[in-house]
Amino acid sequence: MKHLRWILLLLIVFQASAQERTEESKSVLGTILQTPTKEAVLGRNLKGVLENYHISKKKMGDELSRNAFQLYLEKVDYGKQFLTQKDISKIEMYKNKFDDEMVSGRLKVVDEVSRIMSVRIPVIQKYVDGLLAKDFDFSKNESYETDSKKREYVANEKELKERWRKIIKLDLLSQYLELEEEQNEPPSKKEDKKKKKKKKEKAKKKLSHEELLKEAKTKIEKRYTRVFKRLLEERDSDKLDKFYNSIVNVYDPHTHYFVPEEKEDFDIDMSGQLEGIGALLREEGSYIKVEKIIPGSASWKGKKLQAEDIILGVSQDNKEFVDIVDMSIRDAVKMIRGKKGTTVYLKVRKPEETTEVIAIVRDKVILEESYVKGSLIEHKDLGFRVGYINVPKFYRDFKNEKGRNSSDDVKAELERLAKTDAKAVILDLRNNGGGALVDATLMGGLFIDEGPIVQVKSSGSPDIEYDHDGKKYWDKTLVILINRFSASASEIVAGAMKDYNRAVIVGSSEQTHGKGTVQTILDMNGFLNNSFLLKSLGDMGAIKITTAMFYRINGKSTQFRGVVPHITLPDQFGFVESGERSLDYAIPYDEIDAVKHKDWTKSKYDIDDLKEKSEKRVKKQPAFKKVVENLEWSKKRKEQSVRSLKIDDMRKFRAEAKLISDDYEKVKANEAIVVDPLNALGTKEAKERFEEFRETLQKDPVIEESLYIINDIFKS
Repeated sequence: MKHLRWILLLLIVFQASAQERTEESKSVLGTILQTPTKEAVLGRNLKGVLENYHISKKKMGDELSRNAFQLYLEKVDYGKQFLTQKDISKIEMYKNKFDDEMVSGRLKVVDEVSRIMSVRIPVIQKYVDGLLAKDFDFSKNESYETDSKKREYVANEKELKERWRKIIKLDLLSQYLELEEEQNEPPSKKEDKKKKKKKKEKAKKKLSHEELLKEAKTKIEKRYTRVFKRLLEERDSDKLDKFYNSIVNVYDPHTHYFVPEEKEDFDIDMSGQLEGIGALLREEGSYIKVEKIIPGSASWKGKKLQAEDIILGVSQDNKEFVDIVDMSIRDAVKMIRGKKGTTVYLKVRKPEETTEVIAIVRDKVILEESYVKGSLIEHKDLGFRVGYINVPKFYRDFKNEKGRNSSDDVKAELERLAKTDAKAVILDLRNNGGGALVDATLMGGLFIDEGPIVQVKSSGSPDIEYDHDGKKYWDKTLVILINRFSASASEIVAGAMKDYNRAVIVGSSEQTHGKGTVQTILDMNGFLNNSFLLKSLGDMGAIKITTAMFYRINGKSTQFRGVVPHITLPDQFGFVESGERSLDYAIPYDEIDAVKHKDWTKSKYDIDDLKEKSEKRVKKQPAFKKVVENLEWSKKRKEQSVRSLKIDDMRKFRAEAKLISDDYEKVKANEAIVVDPLNALGTKEAKERFEEFRETLQKDPVIEESLYIINDIFKS
């Protein structure tokens, strides 16, 4: 649609207002009833948005409803652990009515499933409690299928209880062996003093089989008490989330409806910033425990809240404390997080068992791990330095024009590198799932004078996104690292640089993820006709919707096919089923006309020669040999999804897995790789973060091989 042609971002907020909306879109979204329910208004608006804004222009009907029904079953009972075939027969009457129910706002299927679950969960909970009060025979020859996709729904409640007997037996066996291993394993050098002390005490005590089993049962009982409690207390918003997204996901896997709480988390993820106290929290039993204090945050500056503290209660403005014991971490975080400048009071239990109240003035929290990191790398045997730039995601703060963004941060790193003796740059896009399309365009433009970077097409002719500035920020050798988890904006940059012959693309997989679709965020509140409705109905959330596809300048989409590297290295995650082609309802591959561009001529790469030399080195490299061996083991293990419930078999299984895991742990930092910071490290925390970063690079065989590839480029 022409009025959407301006959308040039992967993720933007579209604030629609009654004044801006045309008469056409009003008729599309339907007439609001005088006394509507929130579900009816939201359902009608979602239908209009999906049918008219989604790139597929798919209309709702019985076929879409049947597909949504299957997705809904997966969302409400993915493990096939609560519903029986008898239950499925009852709710199958709704399988052709999902679209009708969404529009009417009368979600009978949600009510029916909620009713079944409210009866079934207490029955299963009582049965599990009874099981844990009895003894298990761990010498009996039986097994359990751990892959839910290979399991069928059981016929009745009797068979369901038998399934749960095996689930609990497997969990109990695993917990018992974990405690046994923990007791027998000596403390490692890297563990903190508390963990070392705890392990030494356990080693001295040497709990008996009966004592270990009792402790394992206690842990399993506590875990499932929490699980069942959460299921029974599931909020209406979570139930609606499953229903709406079972319909929305039939359009494509990247179209998603956000309940209001999710939208806030999404904005934080995109910007790399939030306002709060700056503490990473985790659930531990019934408690919320502080995992880590983020350097530079409000908690870090206050110095009172520390890692391992347990938060018992939360108060706003020093009012009455709300007890958060047994509260979900999502709800607890919602209470603790808040606007900059406001004060939150935390009732905290310290590790030494003292209790105190800590007041923290909330502030901006910068999530440093989300941001671009640059350094200088040298291999002692090669005698030259290169710049290394890691881009974890294509972030951009859309609410603040002066906020940080990934393209400007990469530009700043390149400007610093230009003042050093760096002979090349390694741009690391591995595990980068994408982000803002505008930053992909701008980042690609940093390495060429000018020209097209990507084509974006919704309907009609494609829009071509150009780099216009006539300036490059790096004109020497460029190597780009990708893997199977590089997606979307990462694929745009890697694909463009490949099409320009600007970079050598090195991949630790045969291709990238293969996501060639463009999403837009639409605020569902913008589709309400008046402010009265917004006040009376409450926040409607938002929808991330696929509105376009992007294509490389050679006319090929990255959808399904991704970007194929020039040089492929062994992939330690080759056993993982991933990529766009593995997702249900993914939009198919497509091609359009290529767009004219001038190839990069300043440096030329003999790809065949580089590939041949790399393959010879990799075959001899011990670290890559280990990757290949572990990959083969992982592939076999993935296929063997049936687990024995005999203790001897499980011991053997775990011992084998531990050997593989220990192999990775034993990988030593390659001292031949020298990593230096580009910026001064002023604080102790900055130095500690850089040391972690340095060690990660020194243990990564892909980094060493990239340096050798650059050496081959210089020699060719």
